[in-house]
Amino acid sequence: MHAQFSADLGLMDDSSEQNHEQPADASPLDDLALRPGQEPLTAEEKERFLARARARGRSLTSDEMYAIFGPPPEPQEAAPSYTDVEPTADITLDEQRLVLLRGNFFPELGEATIGALPLIRGLIFDFDATLAVRTRPLDDLMGEGALAAEAYMRSTGMDLPEDFATSIVEARRFAEEKSAEEQEEHIADDALSFLLQFFGYPASRMNPDVLRRAVDIFYAPEMTAWKLRSGTVAALETLRASGYRLAIMANHSCDRVFQRTIDYLNLRAFFDICLSSASVEYRKPDARFLQIVLDRWDFLAYETVVIGDSLSEDIRAGIDLGAQTVLVRGATSSSIDHENQVHAGQIVPDAVIDELSALPEVVLAWR
Repeated sequence: MHAQFSADLGLMDDSSEQNHEQPADASPLDDLALRPGQEPLTAEEKERFLARARARGRSLTSDEMYAIFGPPPEPQEAAPSYTDVEPTADITLDEQRLVLLRGNFFPELGEATIGALPLIRGLIFDFDATLAVRTRPLDDLMGEGALAAEAYMRSTGMDLPEDFATSIVEARRFAEEKSAEEQEEHIADDALSFLLQFFGYPASRMNPDVLRRAVDIFYAPEMTAWKLRSGTVAALETLRASGYRLAIMANHSCDRVFQRTIDYLNLRAFFDICLSSASVEYRKPDARFLQIVLDRWDFLAYETVVIGDSLSEDIRAGIDLGAQTVLVRGATSSSIDHENQVHAGQIVPDAVIDELSALPEVVLAWR
């Protein structure tokens, strides 16, 4: 095409037959327009071409312009123009206006006062050392339960190694450490099953009912070794009477044992939800565990309070969830107390109390 343009305007001369390297700014159509034996126009040749075109009074067509200089630039959109808007004046909402607003836009409120709903609507409690404490040392309870579980399994004909009760306790502690490390609950039934397989007792010879019963016997001493913390019942009654929804969400390796403990302490009547980590895939501090309650209540995170004795589990989970948090001191274990000292200043609760009797006042202040 270039050759044709040049021929039309008498541009072809000896210089057009020389080899020219294509300049870096050559138009994208230069290569497409060439035929074998032809070379693209140089910048100097393009200028001479235009000069001759102007001299002969000829205007280039659009196709010719695009072939030489490339496509035209993309049109630029004009910058938007904004007009400053004067802010509207505030309207005083007197009682008469509020009545009209309620009737026209919030009829579901009935005679209720607009804005009367509290910011906090639900409370999520930890269990161990928050609502209740053990009446006997945990080591004694586990030793007693393990001996009873071993005796029961032997009575069913199971061939167990010597001192199997000690291994049951060790397996539980190992499973609890792995659960905390991986933030995934290793349930008690699986821990005992893996222990038996480790000692060469094949799963094919295990009776699921016997295994389940052995776990229940192992935990039996603990189920009745709990008492409620001072002021717990009065605090729960006050909170329920104030219209709050309540839930218990606890890290525990056996949900059926946990549920029996709740019933033993007569707590179920106060709570909408009582759930342990053994019934789901995750545990505190994974905030997804607490999210189960929000989904059930259809509440937002900032409308809830998470109460517990552990900074690294309860309070961290509440913070990650986006809820208000309350740390309960005074009854936690020595290990949790040590962890709280380590995390002090890094994980900060919204409030700290020493007794549950102080909780209603704290929550009511967040209205």
